[in-house]
Amino acid sequence: MSDLSNNFIYIFIGIVAILFVAVVVAFIRLKKKSQNADVVRIENLRKGTEQRNFSWDVFYQKLYLNYLKTPILKMYLLKIRRRLEINNIDDEFTTRLQSAKIITKALAIILPLTIVIIILTHTNILLMFIILIFELFMIDSFTDAMVNKLDDDLLLQQVDFFAQIRHSYHEVKMVAEAIYQTAQDSEHVEVSRQAEEIYNILNSADPETALEKYYDVAPNNYLKEFAGISYLTQEFGDRKVDDGSSLYLKNLENISQEMQLEILKRDKLNYVFQSLSLIAIAPTILLEPLKRWAVSNFSFTKAFYNGSKGLFVQILVMIATIICYGLIRKLKDNGSTKIVQNSQNPWQEKLYNKVKILRDLVILLMPARNTKDRRKLERTLKDAGSHQKVRWVYVNKILLCIVVFIVSIIVFSVLHIVEINYIYTEPTTTYNLIGDMGAKEEERAKERTERQNVILNELRGKNPTLEQIESTMKRNKVYDGFSDSEIESEAETIQEKLSTINKEYLKWFEVLLAIMFAMVGYYAPNMLLAFQKKMRVLEMEDEVMSYQTIIMMLMRIERVDVEMILEWLERYADIFKEQIGKCLNNYESGAWEALEEMKQEVTYEPFIRIIESLQTSVEKVPIREAFEELDSDKDYYKDKRKETNDRLITRKSMLGRVFGFAPMIITFVGYLIIPLVVIGLTSMVSSMSAMSSM
Repeated sequence: MSDLSNNFIYIFIGIVAILFVAVVVAFIRLKKKSQNADVVRIENLRKGTEQRNFSWDVFYQKLYLNYLKTPILKMYLLKIRRRLEINNIDDEFTTRLQSAKIITKALAIILPLTIVIIILTHTNILLMFIILIFELFMIDSFTDAMVNKLDDDLLLQQVDFFAQIRHSYHEVKMVAEAIYQTAQDSEHVEVSRQAEEIYNILNSADPETALEKYYDVAPNNYLKEFAGISYLTQEFGDRKVDDGSSLYLKNLENISQEMQLEILKRDKLNYVFQSLSLIAIAPTILLEPLKRWAVSNFSFTKAFYNGSKGLFVQILVMIATIICYGLIRKLKDNGSTKIVQNSQNPWQEKLYNKVKILRDLVILLMPARNTKDRRKLERTLKDAGSHQKVRWVYVNKILLCIVVFIVSIIVFSVLHIVEINYIYTEPTTTYNLIGDMGAKEEERAKERTERQNVILNELRGKNPTLEQIESTMKRNKVYDGFSDSEIESEAETIQEKLSTINKEYLKWFEVLLAIMFAMVGYYAPNMLLAFQKKMRVLEMEDEVMSYQTIIMMLMRIERVDVEMILEWLERYADIFKEQIGKCLNNYESGAWEALEEMKQEVTYEPFIRIIESLQTSVEKVPIREAFEELDSDKDYYKDKRKETNDRLITRKSMLGRVFGFAPMIITFVGYLIIPLVVIGLTSMVSSMSAMSSM
């Protein structure tokens, strides 16, 4: 079995090495093509304009086409490009270029890491495959980080772009012309592309409709605010505020300050979380080296590390790592990139419609409409910002429950097989070993194991007495020439091994444990929703303060009313989007009553104060007077916003460190320190007892 495992490992390493070489060869061939074959059939048309040197842009475009033909890479490629299309606005060349770059960088990290993992864990096939599967999560992490980096770069470009618009607007005094002029002069391609789109909207035949379409695809809320303020200024005109400055430029300044605060928040979060993901992953790679170190220095731990107990702890570490890694990603998520989700017909909906048994189970377990449990779950989904339907949640719960149960049964069965295999393969010593065996002693121990295996195979499944084992040994030729005392000594060892082997089968309490684990899996989606809800509560104060900024920008514009303010708030809302949308739907039936109903549904006090000010505005008090404190105390609110962001980052970093270091602590304490201490003390007590009896 050991030779078969080694052969399999060598074959697997060979396949990975061949794939790596193939990628390198493909890289070189594509590079040569880009250098030497400039598409001969149109060479004459491009003569005098094309570059003779190697072009990385062309190279990545060709890589994109190759990735599109590779099944697994195609899935990641399409996922990435869906997110990049938002920033690039119909620029297919740039979308393909950025997608290919991200995939190439991810492969450059993953392929060498795969080889390292195989080398470190090749003696433990189960652990190796678990880690290799876990690499799929790592690819997601790498690609998300690179896509988020592009979005952060766009945000930085917007700060410079808005500063340039201020100068252009001073010169031309026209919103659309200032945007167009700045877009043409700007060296930042991404933000210029967005500015040109906004310019086209402002000059279109129906700018209001075009603007609504842009709101659906804008990369971030700050561009939405910029486009909306530009439209309102062009529609209703600019005016001077109290200090004599332009209201439009004042609003641009407010948006710029919001962006700067967001950039600082993202920078701090990136700094805090930049190494936590790697720290959370590290224990999975360290398991095998730690095992080898412990076994080589403390031979009495072999039974633990090579047996079922060691494998069980490894699996626990892997599960803890996966959970902590997922929670860290949830914590770090700052909503920087708009994720395109299939909320119409995901795989849960397809399974629900196609698998009748699953559909019947969902209907049976799912709470009925208009019940307390149903309303509670629907509210949790909304509070967590999830777009899932209730039946999709129950599809996840049922499938996770079934998968966890099956996997648990398989794991318990594998643990029994590993323990039996350890008894059959581990060299048998005649005393408790503290140090390493010598070469001769190890050879004698292996021979002892092989001849005992012959008797074990003959008596396996039976429960013989010591005399019956000795009788069987004397009849077997492998024990010819052995004295009675030697046979008696080995018979006791064989009886112990046989007792252990006969007990290695799936027991009732293991099935019960599998059911308990399955129940945990069943409720895991609910726990994840509760965690997401908790994270959104942390973001609540920041969102309400962004509402205040929006109101400050709108309150001085002519013809702005409460309904328009609510429309703007809903456009940029996340946590309170449902309540604001419901208020807008009921607004025509009675403005004050709709706001009062929204106030009853909200429990967050700062947002309630905004609603009360809107109610005051409905009752014929000018909006500017109703929100006068926002303008007079704007410096206070700005400082408070910074303090809120600092508190948010502190809370997230604290939780992030807990989740990041938890797998490392579990590994060193549960997989190294406790086994060494417990097994060492047990061996010492056993040795002292043996010496005392002698």
